[in-house]
Amino acid sequence: MSTSETQAITLDALRQLIADFTTALEAQAATMANADNPNRNTGPREPPFERTESVFSRSKCAEEDRVTFATGTLTNDALSWWNAYAQPNGIEQANRITWTELKELLTNKYCPRTEVKKMEDEFYNLVVKGNDLKTYIRRFQELAVLCPNMVPNAEKLVEVFINGLPRSIEGNVTASKPQTFAKH
Repeated sequence: MSTSETQAITLDALRQLIADFTTALEAQAATMANADNPNRNTGPREPPFERTESVFSRSKCAEEDRVTFATGTLTNDALSWWNAYAQPNGIEQANRITWTELKELLTNKYCPRTEVKKMEDEFYNLVVKGNDLKTYIRRFQELAVLCPNMVPNAEKLVEVFINGLPRSIEGNVTASKPQTFAKH
């Protein structure tokens, strides 16, 4: 791409690109919120287990009853996994593990660290290949939705997005000092 072609990608065009990205993220969040899932959390995204711990706190659930309560709410694959875990020693023995141990078991089963690490590495090393901004934006969006806790705040999300842009574009975007994807 020549300098004159780089200049053709104006600041307004980049702002529109960022606005389109924001719209796509919001659409993805809306799609997830409206998914045909009766157990979905339609409120703001919470860190894993925070909602359950909030219920424990409000109900003053005793520590020794937390695992029994939590596993009693499992469905589908998670319920099958728990039954397979509990079966060898019996449900009473399985329910004696601590809440912290259950959280670790569930995290290891459903969010293996190796897979999360691969996605984080891809996310932080993602760059535009050639002039294919659309593919970059699509993959950036997918990773941001899959791992919402990878980036601590909107400013860091913008920083990671800008870092993946070609240098010729990155300078223009950085000069505009975007604070969030919503600002355009």
